[in-house]
Amino acid sequence: MRLSRYLLLLIALPLASARGEGATPDIDPWEPMNRNIFAFNETLDKYALRPVAKGYRFVMPDPAERGVSNFITNIYEFNSFFNSLLQGRGENALVSGGRFLINSSFGLFGLFDVATPMGIEHSPADFGQTLSVWGFEQGPYLMLPIIGPRTVRSGVGYVVDTYASIPSLIDNPEIAYSFWTVEAIDIRANLLKADELVFGDRYIFIRNAYLQRRATFLNGGIVEDTFSDYGDEADYEEF
Repeated sequence: MRLSRYLLLLIALPLASARGEGATPDIDPWEPMNRNIFAFNETLDKYALRPVAKGYRFVMPDPAERGVSNFITNIYEFNSFFNSLLQGRGENALVSGGRFLINSSFGLFGLFDVATPMGIEHSPADFGQTLSVWGFEQGPYLMLPIIGPRTVRSGVGYVVDTYASIPSLIDNPEIAYSFWTVEAIDIRANLLKADELVFGDRYIFIRNAYLQRRATFLNGGIVEDTFSDYGDEADYEEF
């Protein structure tokens, strides 16, 4: 998996930096390949990840499950802090840094979200967003094995954020992979109810939902027409 991420990083930056000219590009020029990867992910989800996520939700009390989600979110406040700095958004950096310090101390390492009731709202930022602020185009839609939907730009951002996160920086592979495993299970458990909302062609539904969500994220919560703006700068990554 590490090798595939490095390869993605090497091929993606030149693609992401190329500015679109002329006609609006196809949002999914790699659809045949993406569909094959999607089919693999669906099989893996059906026989492994979804059953594990259902078991996790069954055995975990709701307060404990919320605590795990809070802990994971708090870990990535570290990334949000530095990405906000790289984007020149000092106020957002102070918010993320403040949340990390408060929840890590008073919230028992982030198991409890103490900052939000204090009026310090979550202000996430990732490296895909940083690349957007720096002027990199989002590139084509990309379905990655296990990781799931991305664009070229958000895929590059995912690689950077993963290796710049606290679990990776502590240089203990066992802890890092344990964290990422729990994170994947927690994310899938939180999406169980969303399975009921998917209809029609699952590939198209998930692709469009991802792109719209990414666009909303990058536009500060403002919903725009992702597809008409694809050649410019509007996108949603995450996780």
